[in-house]
Amino acid sequence: MYSRSSLHATRISRFDDVHLSEPVCVDIPSETNAVVGKPMKLTCIYCLKRDELKSKTWVNWYYKPYEENDIPPEKTHIYKFDIDSPVDLDGPYKGRLRWDGTQDLQDLSISIINVTFNDSGVFECNVIREFVFDSFNPSVSITKEIKLTVKAEALGDSAAIYSEIMMYLLLVFLTCWLLVEMVYCYRKISKSDEQAQDTA
Repeated sequence: MYSRSSLHATRISRFDDVHLSEPVCVDIPSETNAVVGKPMKLTCIYCLKRDELKSKTWVNWYYKPYEENDIPPEKTHIYKFDIDSPVDLDGPYKGRLRWDGTQDLQDLSISIINVTFNDSGVFECNVIREFVFDSFNPSVSITKEIKLTVKAEALGDSAAIYSEIMMYLLLVFLTCWLLVEMVYCYRKISKSDEQAQDTA
């Protein structure tokens, strides 16, 4: 048999387990279309498991233009996060990048403050993690590429345009159907009146 105090403690414990759980991390791909003059977030997510929460993280961002005339493009180191804080490196992106990651370092994204046509190319996010366990400190490395295309203006979502066209077509159809029904009802009423007059 359980006492009331033990049952109450169990309920509190279960309640705490639900509300004190870690937030869910979802690895989503980055957007690849940017608009000139607008900010652009380059999304780089590396989710941690529960037993990997104690770790040291290094992040290095690189940029290289698209290949032209079969000439391999040169990769430029543009930004980094060195364990404790982000570092804005000297170079073509100096002052144009902003750290846009989370405090738990599962989201390691950066943002371009003001996009230009010269930003079209491949951005590379390289993450190195060193996990802190009791007996050993293993490390892993992942690399994610974002192929960015810069356009003069934002293009409308094709699904939204299709939905809008279908809405207008449906509206026209319903209007025509309503007119047909009104004409039919008017003729039926008129015919009923004529029959009533003839009978009278």
